[in-house]
Amino acid sequence: MGFWRIALKLAFPVAMQNLLTSSFILVDTIMVGQLGDLSLSAVGMAGQFGWFLNMITFGMCSGAAVFISQYWGAKDTAGIRRTYGIAVVSVCLISALFFGIGLLFPEGVVRIFNREPDVVEAGAAYLRIACWSYLATGVNMVFCIVLRSTENVKLPMYVSIVTTVLNAFMDYGLIFGAFGLPEMGIQGAALATVISAWAGPVLILAVSAIQHNMLISPIKELFGFNKRSIAKYYAKATPVIINETLWGLGTLLFSVIFANLGYQYYAAVTIFRTFDNIAFVFFIGLCNASSIMVGKNVGAGNIKRAVEDSRRFVLFVFLFSVFMGMLIIVFRCQLASVFNLSGSITPDTLKLTASLLLVYGIELPMRNLPYILIVGIFRPGGDTRIGMKLDLLSLWLCSVPLTTLAAFVFKLPFIAVFAIMYAAEDYLKVILCVKYYFTYNWLRPVTEQGVKGLEEFYESRRKKLADQ
Repeated sequence: MGFWRIALKLAFPVAMQNLLTSSFILVDTIMVGQLGDLSLSAVGMAGQFGWFLNMITFGMCSGAAVFISQYWGAKDTAGIRRTYGIAVVSVCLISALFFGIGLLFPEGVVRIFNREPDVVEAGAAYLRIACWSYLATGVNMVFCIVLRSTENVKLPMYVSIVTTVLNAFMDYGLIFGAFGLPEMGIQGAALATVISAWAGPVLILAVSAIQHNMLISPIKELFGFNKRSIAKYYAKATPVIINETLWGLGTLLFSVIFANLGYQYYAAVTIFRTFDNIAFVFFIGLCNASSIMVGKNVGAGNIKRAVEDSRRFVLFVFLFSVFMGMLIIVFRCQLASVFNLSGSITPDTLKLTASLLLVYGIELPMRNLPYILIVGIFRPGGDTRIGMKLDLLSLWLCSVPLTTLAAFVFKLPFIAVFAIMYAAEDYLKVILCVKYYFTYNWLRPVTEQGVKGLEEFYESRRKKLADQ
């Protein structure tokens, strides 16, 4: 089976699933947007707390994917189940912590972003209900990672179709009091999120029980891990968790900066991020396909094939990003207007949203290259530390300080602050990522077949250089 046939077979269902998940968020944003700028901003701020949890959870799942994809290539079923069990326990613990904070201190969470009483009150009302979805979202992410890493990519997509339709139905009914449901406003949006979130893992488990796929594993094998297994997992997973947590914390800090510049600005940011989630789904699909194919080949010892596939993904992601960026720039005003179906969003917010999309379209190629390299190539190749180092340097030592100075010291226009946030992080990271890619130090197998294959790969390179 050719490269593109395999890549599309893996990428399309994942892209579709993430498109549906983003549509889930899109429906929330459009419907809450009909309640006005303040409600939209409040929900966006409260939602950032759950988003930060998702970044930490994604780090845990990405660490698990390193092992699962390589074990899949080496046909090590016991290793897959052991890693799956560790990931489930880890995600449940961190989700429980965030749930407790969101339930008991919702006002305190929202005040991190904005202290205006009306915003805090609305955001806390949303968060107090929405936090009940955290555990379901985390467990569902683990399920999807296990299924995707073992090349079962269709089930998560089908379940997402059901949950997206359910969310749209519940959103409309509970926000506006349709279909005989109570009219609850933004609290209705939160409750719809909770119901839809729990439907996901329940449906996946139900279908998995029929399919007898990797999720339905013997309890003894699933939770039969020991201290050595946990240490091995976290040796790889900890840098990824730190990486995603640092990146998520940086993004959270940007949200704090934007929110404190005015909730009107944050309404535009909320709309922009909803669109960003939709545009990004194609690259998530490609990244997932890259992760599976590179990780599987590295685990099986097919190092040369892993490297060849990684080069194809890098080139395609760059060219596709340029194409997508041009479309966004051309149609930015029309895209922004989609979120104003009821006419409740102010013209200034829509104009600012269009300006944010302009910056985003220009930045898209530079944004996606590090993403595919770090998440789709370096991590499945076995190197989970480089992303942490690059984020610490480009995000925390460059972008965060420069954005803070631009906003509060030099008091630049909001659009300039937004552009500096992107440029200060992306351009440095692109240079460092591309340079590191060609060292091949990211090839770090966790299987015996992979280690043997890597030795053969380096020996072949030495002979080729000697012949030249």
